[in-house]
Order: sequence, then C-alpha cells, then structure tokens
Amino acid sequence: MILRSRGALKIVEMPVERGMRALLYSVMVLCTLAACGRTDQAAAPLESTPGVTDTEIVLGSSLALEGHASYLGTETYRGYMSYIRHINESGGIHGRTIRVIAYDDGYDPPMCLANTQRLIVEDRVFALFSYVGTPTTVKILPMVEEAKIPLLGMFTGAHALREPLIRYIINVRASYYQETEAAIRHLIEDLGIMKIAVFYQYDAFGFDGLTGMELALQEYGLAPVARGSYVRGTLDVEEGLHKIMATGAEAVVMIGTYEPCSKFIKLAIQKGFNPVFYTVSFVGAEELARRLDPSANTTVIMSQVVPPPEGPESRALLGSTVEYLELLKRYFPEDKPNFVGLEGYINARVLVEGLDHAGRELTREGFIDAIESIQHYPLALDMAISFSPTDHQGLDSVYFTRLQYGLFLLIKDWEAIRGSIAQDRDRSDAEGRDGTGEASGAVTPDATVKEQGAP
Repeated sequence: MILRSRGALKIVEMPVERGMRALLYSVMVLCTLAACGRTDQAAAPLESTPGVTDTEIVLGSSLALEGHASYLGTETYRGYMSYIRHINESGGIHGRTIRVIAYDDGYDPPMCLANTQRLIVEDRVFALFSYVGTPTTVKILPMVEEAKIPLLGMFTGAHALREPLIRYIINVRASYYQETEAAIRHLIEDLGIMKIAVFYQYDAFGFDGLTGMELALQEYGLAPVARGSYVRGTLDVEEGLHKIMATGAEAVVMIGTYEPCSKFIKLAIQKGFNPVFYTVSFVGAEELARRLDPSANTTVIMSQVVPPPEGPESRALLGSTVEYLELLKRYFPEDKPNFVGLEGYINARVLVEGLDHAGRELTREGFIDAIESIQHYPLALDMAISFSPTDHQGLDSVYFTRLQYGLFLLIKDWEAIRGSIAQDRDRSDAEGRDGTGEASGAVTPDATVKEQGAP
C-alpha cells in the first residue's frame, strides 16, 4: 500500500501533464469501479459514497506535523479537533461521528501529493479537510478536480484556490491579496511610508504574496524598492536582507514562515536596519513573537483573518467562537489559544454546518450544495459566513495586530503607531546598537488595534 504513496513522489518529478495523469489514473479507476455498482438506480446507495457509513464520516488531512512548519500544522489540527471531538461527544451529525485521518507532509508538496493520493485511493475518505500551506495545497488541485472530492478549509490565502472557481474547493479565510491590499493601504495612507520592499519565500506561497503586494502598490503608482527571497525549508535570509538594506526601505512586507522571518528581523536590527516589518497571517503570530525580543524598539505588524483569541477585547470580539477557548482547554489543556488554532476551529464549524445542512443522505455533491446554501452563519462579532454557487470563500475580514510585550494585539489607532515609529527611530538613533544582536520590539499599549473588512 505504501508503495503507491512512495511512487507518487517519483511521478511528480515528470512534466506536469504526464505526471498528474499517472498519479490520477488510480483515482479514475476507483471512481469508475464505484460508478459501475450503481446500475440503473435513480440515486446511488449510501454505500457508494466513500468515507460514509451508518455510524461515521471519514475525512482526510495532510499538514505539517513535523519539521520547520510543524507549529502551523499542529495548531490547525488541535483547533479543528477541539470542535470535532466536542461534536462527536454530543452525538455527532445525523447519528454519525466524524473521524479524521491526518498525515504529516512536512510542508513538502510531493509528500502532500502522495498523502492525498493515499487518502483518496486507499483510505477512501469522504472529503479533504484543513490542509496547510500554498505550495502543498496548490499541488493537489488537479487530483481534487479529477476525483470530484470536496476540499474545505485550507490554511492558505492563495489566489489559485479562488480563481478560477473550482466547485470542490471551499475556502473559509480571506485571501493573501486581501491581506496585502489592506496592509499596503495602511502603510501608505496611515503611516506615510512610500519605500516598501518585499521579502518572500521562493515558491507558490511567496509568489502569491508578492503578486498581491505588487498589485496593491500599482494602485498608488509604486513598485517594491527591492525584492529579497529565500528557499523554502532554509534560513538563508542574508542575501535578501542585504538587497533590501541597500535601498533604505522604510517597510518590509514579509511572505514566509516564522523561522526565516524571525531571523531576518533579528539580523536587520543587529545591523542597524529598523524599518516597519509587516507579515501576512500564515507566518504564525505566536511562534514569531516567541522568537523575538519583547523589549526591542521595532515595529512588527501582522494581518490576521480571525480575531485575536487573547487580549483585553478578545471575548467581546470572538462572539460564539469564544467556545474555542473552552474546548481547547478541555481537549488540549497544555496548549494556549492562538490565531492558527482558532482558524482550524472555525474550519470545523463550517464543516459541521455543511454536514448538518446536507442531511442524513450524505453525498459529496450534496455536501457542496449544502455549503453553497449557507448564508450569514454567525461566528464572531461582525463575522458571519456566507457562500453561494459563485462564491466559495466564506469570510473577507482582515484584522491588523502589532507585536507588544510578546503578544500580537489588535491595532486601534494607526496615528498612534505613526507617532511611536518616529519615537522608536529617534531612540534607536540615540542609543545605537545595544550589543545583544537581538531584535528589540516593545510598543506602547495605545498603539494597538483592529482593522476589519478587507477591501
């Protein structure tokens, strides 16, 4: 059985057309065999729906549970399992419990492809759920379309998952284009910054963020003053840093994961380079904050697609998703609430709502129809999920946070941030390097706050 998954790793090294045909061959055979069992019945019997029995619904997930992006995969898993375990203990959905088969892909596209083939062909799951990452998820799109299997709730804002619309792809979160568009607007209009550089991961994820940032800058007649990159899975940030430093950029848009981004920031501060650092949500707020000195004099801003699960305003903002805090404490008591886990939890809420709408006679096509029928499903304050046959992205909200005392807290006053940036720079000029080689990044409490409703 495993040889098939191992074989998939070799096949994807072929040209895309031949490689994907080879990979999908077994899926097509499986679908054909299932169809043969229908004869001339008006509707397929329940047994013909993969992953659905009288007592359970089986889902499949491929995500980074080990390696350099393991925090993102692990917290996504814990977030969605908190809600799924709660639903199972409450009786399930229409008499069925939910079981998730989760495989580690190490944030590696070929491994994700092999995992997905195994989930569809060998495990015969009903749907794919909560994948993590752009390069991994984009790699499986041809397989998803060919197998006509639902894929819901990906931890990525990739444009390729949204346009053109694919019937079987269900996004919950806002896109990277929405995140970067709102960020560029704030950097230019609210902070008065015009010299903006970009540091990105050299793969589909980084290219997507880069494109979104460039499109947003074009609206102001601007372009990045510099572009620096690093290879996924490495910490080779020095070359990109030097390119960006040479331009005197006032802000750096960062499209990467927490380890290389934190190294970039610390090296920049060590070298006396102290722009505004902005990152998209995928970076992982808690892990980035943990790696940076909370007492440093720098400005680190991160966009989010869910409200902060911690902070003074959190319980009011979270609305019904405050349940995430309670369920995480019940099922994963050693874990702390975080943005990534909350997103996984929300994915599970949407999944369960769709399964409930689909009813007892569950099919893949019926599930997609049910998701498309969800309108104004309330989650948090000013946050409601809606889908339609022409819109497969449930949320558009973008929030902005700033690193303060080791936490990313909501931004309430951009003018205050503008003032504190000037103060931080004056202080840095007066103090010079502190000799520690660590990033410094403390911020005053009134420099925090929420931005919602991405343009």
